[in-house]
Amino acid sequence: MNDQPEAQTPQGLDARSPEIASELNNLLQIILGTSALIESIWEGKPGAKEYFEMLRTSIARAADLTTGLVELSGRMSGKIVLHPEFARVRDAAADAPKQRLMVVDDEKMLLILTAQLLRDAGYEVVTAQSGFECLDLFRISPRNFDLVLLDLNMPLMDGEETFQRLRTLRPDLRVMLCTGYVQQERLNHMIEAGLSGFVQKPLAPQEYLARVRSALAEAAYANGGLGVAVR
Repeated sequence: MNDQPEAQTPQGLDARSPEIASELNNLLQIILGTSALIESIWEGKPGAKEYFEMLRTSIARAADLTTGLVELSGRMSGKIVLHPEFARVRDAAADAPKQRLMVVDDEKMLLILTAQLLRDAGYEVVTAQSGFECLDLFRISPRNFDLVLLDLNMPLMDGEETFQRLRTLRPDLRVMLCTGYVQQERLNHMIEAGLSGFVQKPLAPQEYLARVRSALAEAAYANGGLGVAVR
């Protein structure tokens, strides 16, 4: 009999669990977003380019190592997965009035960084730190959201249940899953249920914005070429 205790993180998570990989990805996303903000401030200063390139390389290596931690939980087909019916418009800029997005994530620092990134890009942003808060905010004005960007691993009500409840309230709502890891079978099930797509953290800010614009452009295309979702 093996009496060795299971490896635990400081938060009490089993180190072999996929949840620990999601936590690492959250941290990497925060580091990536923060470094992008600092890089914009330091742009043009001597030596800054080389140091930030080293940082980006280290983040990429850490992301690859994190991927290896969850191989047993089921591989995904890529960092970016789009619903087949929502993939007709790629990287198209939505030249439209200000669009309203909701970002849902239990990691407060990620909410702050993501909301700032999206607001700087011209979007109106509402944030929620749980599935319950998301639903409460959504019920107030369900037709006033063009896209929901949803984390998967949240306490009490996870992203999948939140997605299902959102679609019950508004079946045509565009929802993009933005998380560290999700089992392929689970992702396929959500896509079949109408999920617009999935992007894996960590994701560079410009790549993240490109996915958001793509999802919004597809929503406009589906509504007859209008710039915003039908409300």
